Amino acid sequence: MKLISYPLSVIHYLVFGLLLLIFHPIQWVCFNVFGKKAHRASVVALNIGLTWSLFFLFSRVQFINKHNIPKDAPIIIVSNHQSTYDIPPMYRYFLKNFPNFVSKKELGKGIPSVSYNLRHGDNVLIDRKDRRQAINTLMKFGQNIEENNLTAVIFPEGTRSKIAIPKPFRESGLKMMVKKAPSSYIIPLSINNSWRLVRKGAFPLGVGIKVTMEAHEPIKSDSMPFDALLERTEGTIKNALQQLNPDVNS
Repeated sequence: MKLISYPLSVIHYLVFGLLLLIFHPIQWVCFNVFGKKAHRASVVALNIGLTWSLFFLFSRVQFINKHNIPKDAPIIIVSNHQSTYDIPPMYRYFLKNFPNFVSKKELGKGIPSVSYNLRHGDNVLIDRKDRRQAINTLMKFGQNIEENNLTAVIFPEGTRSKIAIPKPFRESGLKMMVKKAPSSYIIPLSINNSWRLVRKGAFPLGVGIKVTMEAHEPIKSDSMPFDALLERTEGTIKNALQQLNPDVNS
């Protein structure tokens, strides 16, 4: 597997990069000519392609959801974060709940397709060095998802974890969003094995990896005090990952 990972990684990156380059002008045309709905469709198509590109690594993503996602209500997907490959499947599997991301401002420029979507969708870019800007931005984001029944995605760890069990969740970002979107539902999402794709860094990538994403039972944001909400959400994700990785210490 070690030797074959080199050529397979090259093929994967060629396909991945080509998709980003092709869909950048497609997004521009969709957004500027046909509007937001068409732009969203182009972003979904792009990310389905990016998810499929994992097949060149003999890897795949399995999505598990045993619960009904509330309709006509704001949704906040709270997830652990292991690699860049966490994001494309979210567009693929939350197809009816187009996800909008909380991202660092550095991603808002320089990356074909990705940066364009982050700037022109309902996503938000925060400056992690400017606490006031980050808080104000997240409060406006929460208000936006509340008023327009949008779906938001936040990674409360603040950075990617390099092992199966996530780092402690930070409360400030999610707290601001919940405060401004009291009618929202929290969906804990546990992502497993994505970190193995980049275990050795960006090159070569892992081969033959089965990534799993599990959406857990939705929680009404105003059904309990925020401290209890955060504890339950974080506990749900960590417990799910510990069951899949019993030999890894939290």
